[in-house]
Amino acid sequence: MKLYENGAYLINGKEVVLQSPEAADAVKKLTGQEVSKEEAQQNTIAYGILQEHNTSGNMEKLQIKFDKLTSHDITFVGIIQTARASGLEKFPIPYVLTNCHNSLCAVGGTINEDDHMFGLTCAKKYGGVYVPPHQAVIHQYAREMLAGGGKMILGSDSHTRYGALGTMAVGEGGPELVKQLLNKTYDIDRPQVVGIYLTGSPVEGVGPQDIALAIIGEVFDKGFVKNKIMEFVGPGVSNLSVDFRIGIDVMTTETTCLSSIWRTDDAVKEFYAIHGREDDYKELNPKETAYYDSFVELDLSEIRPMIAMPFHPSNTYTIEELNANLLDILDDCEKRAQVSFDGKVKLDLKSKVRGGRLYVDQGIIAGCAGGGFENICDAADILNGQSIGADEFTLSVYPASTPIYMELVKNGAVAKLMAAGAIVKTAFCGPCFGAGDTPANNAFSIRHSTRNFPNREGSKVQNGQVSSVALMDARSIAATAANKGYLTAATDVDIHFTKPKYFFDKTIYENRIFDSKGKADPEVEIQFGPNIKDWPKMSALPENLVLKVVSEIHDPVTTTDELIPSGETSSFRSNPLGLAEFALSRKDPEYVGRAKEIQKAQKAVEEDRCPGEEVPEVEEVMHTIRETFTEVNRGNVGFGSTIFAVKPGDGSAREQAASCQKVLGGWANIANEYATKRYRSNLINWGMLPFLIKEGELPFSNLDYIFLPAIREAVREGKTEFDAYLVKDKKLTPFSLRMDELTADEKEIILKGCLINYYRG
Repeated sequence: MKLYENGAYLINGKEVVLQSPEAADAVKKLTGQEVSKEEAQQNTIAYGILQEHNTSGNMEKLQIKFDKLTSHDITFVGIIQTARASGLEKFPIPYVLTNCHNSLCAVGGTINEDDHMFGLTCAKKYGGVYVPPHQAVIHQYAREMLAGGGKMILGSDSHTRYGALGTMAVGEGGPELVKQLLNKTYDIDRPQVVGIYLTGSPVEGVGPQDIALAIIGEVFDKGFVKNKIMEFVGPGVSNLSVDFRIGIDVMTTETTCLSSIWRTDDAVKEFYAIHGREDDYKELNPKETAYYDSFVELDLSEIRPMIAMPFHPSNTYTIEELNANLLDILDDCEKRAQVSFDGKVKLDLKSKVRGGRLYVDQGIIAGCAGGGFENICDAADILNGQSIGADEFTLSVYPASTPIYMELVKNGAVAKLMAAGAIVKTAFCGPCFGAGDTPANNAFSIRHSTRNFPNREGSKVQNGQVSSVALMDARSIAATAANKGYLTAATDVDIHFTKPKYFFDKTIYENRIFDSKGKADPEVEIQFGPNIKDWPKMSALPENLVLKVVSEIHDPVTTTDELIPSGETSSFRSNPLGLAEFALSRKDPEYVGRAKEIQKAQKAVEEDRCPGEEVPEVEEVMHTIRETFTEVNRGNVGFGSTIFAVKPGDGSAREQAASCQKVLGGWANIANEYATKRYRSNLINWGMLPFLIKEGELPFSNLDYIFLPAIREAVREGKTEFDAYLVKDKKLTPFSLRMDELTADEKEIILKGCLINYYRG
């Protein structure tokens, strides 16, 4: 794999001309005409789709309107509640509410099914589509029923990726969907486009997860595609089945790209035909001379079975490399665990080595990445006539939709898997976020799913529990299962893959899914459960701001799972204050109490009471501030909390990573950089200031106070540099904070305190 930072021209989808002083002459020689870089940038597939959906009239400052929206049962309640509070009357575009995260209804009494009934009644009232639990995971339903060539879909799940079907899809936090529901736009600067030029064909036994992990391992640490669009082109695309392309595409989220798009061909046309949607196909190719801002060349035939070791999808090795350097790599993982878990628990992976080989305790093939038809068919072929054994090792398989499950039953794949000892379950995202198949303490799980962050498998460090996950392809998981848990690459087994044809039967969808066909019924009453709560009142940004640092995190990357844990906390995501009690609970258990304490000072000033009566230490802070800033008083100052993290927000699109901080009185984050665009957007949409500070320049510590004078005026004026003061030892010490430029709407959202306040006027 080769990465070219300076970009490249692609001629007729085949000839590559790398950017250089001689590139223009080379392009002219190949095409017979002069084409400027600026003109060629407009010839990518991505540019054309963005242009068709942009309403601003300015291709540098995009205002996008999407064709369709999709959410699941961790996110749709909060989104609809926010939209209702902001004036929602009906869904203006198709909006699909799937139920694939809290579908077990196993935690929290009735509250998960209450959320589902909320979704069903909202689909009736506002004119949406409701997919009941166990029918399909969000992204498989979107592939089967929503995607369309040249279309754009916005989803409230980070793995909203349908580029392999010619659909540019974006995963964002809930407030961005609220904007679409209120006929507003998705506002971004035009993103750069990275060409992913594929050649060759995968060797037998290599699957889509192997290709995806190879890409992630190369680009993540470099930030090579961060907030950009990955455009897959080149002759190698047509050497991949559509299922294979989908499996690579869904994992592009782990590169931190904004979205993805692939060129389409007859195989994609057949996919739409199989699903009874021939008219949704559109042939997509870059134009004759297209320019990519950066470029990746990947020979598919060179990729070998991969494994992403704990605790990130970018911590990649070939399985061969891992087996050859086993103890050294396991030792590195254990050291990473010490950092991630602050030494609170000990991860012992080296104990998994038996007779010089790595033994794993669990295998899972599941969800939007692993649960595809071809993945499971190939796994069944490997396990046909085999046994996973009667020891610790277990194998669970979750087909991504009921139509896939039905076909796997009909063609015998389910029988092969069950006879080998695997358990085949219904469509469910739980293993991907810690709500299903949680391993035993210190167990090691291999999964064809999307993520392997700390605690992502469901363990609880604060309770002394720790396990870990490595990501692998379904084929190598099956090969490992056939060897009863001893790590094995699929290329090391002698197997003939039968490659059965897929037949899509939508009968179950016709019988079970509620589709309003876009017709709203205002007479329907929304069904609320006792856990479904409105958002608490949130104040506008004050003239001056006093922040207390209530958590300081120095991990290289802080994931959204660490900001608000996944798993059983998902049951409380319809209750903003209830969920907030879990914020940072697995990273900094004292965060919630500290945030709530300084929030008392804010509540006091809102009631025109002395904040020092509620938080005595504020008296000295205010006295120190007023010695210099005499005009500051409780009538023009606000109090709240902030956290510092080196690089927060990697991973999920879940808005609750920000909203939980907000409802606890958070006014800001301070970071060296933000891992994803969507986390920064979530902060802004919840009225929080996304500050930046240079690496190595940290003038404050945890529990210190920071004063931001005239912060409201500075935001209103669009400043990107902010005066700040450390308030400590009865003196003010100045320093600077930065912020990337805000759009006009983003400024107003922060000034008004949150998106809800902004739309309420």
